[in-house]
Amino acid sequence: MQYKNPNVQVVTLRNMTPSPFITCYFENSEKMLIDLDSKGKDDILEHVVKVLGKPKDILKEEAQAMEIKDNPANFGYMCEKACICEIPGQIPCPGAVPLPFHMRGKYKYKMDELND
Repeated sequence: MQYKNPNVQVVTLRNMTPSPFITCYFENSEKMLIDLDSKGKDDILEHVVKVLGKPKDILKEEAQAMEIKDNPANFGYMCEKACICEIPGQIPCPGAVPLPFHMRGKYKYKMDELND
């Protein structure tokens, strides 16, 4: 082809197909490339966790720190009591039992303005 037409140049590029990769950007503006060519999804996940993840001992320590201690004074999500109104001696939920007027902010502040 080039012999018959000297103005045309044919260039064959081999192994220039884009290869799959992951780019990781860190807080200190560093960049890391992870090659994914001919790797399965399990191998990719294992490699990313190994290279970028926290060590297992640190993850165990964090899990223990976040664990809720069995304290009867705790209430809320994933505790023995979901709301403080379930604890004896506390004010019931205003949705179930209306609060007394002297405990309502709207009434209390309005009375203060009237007294002034």
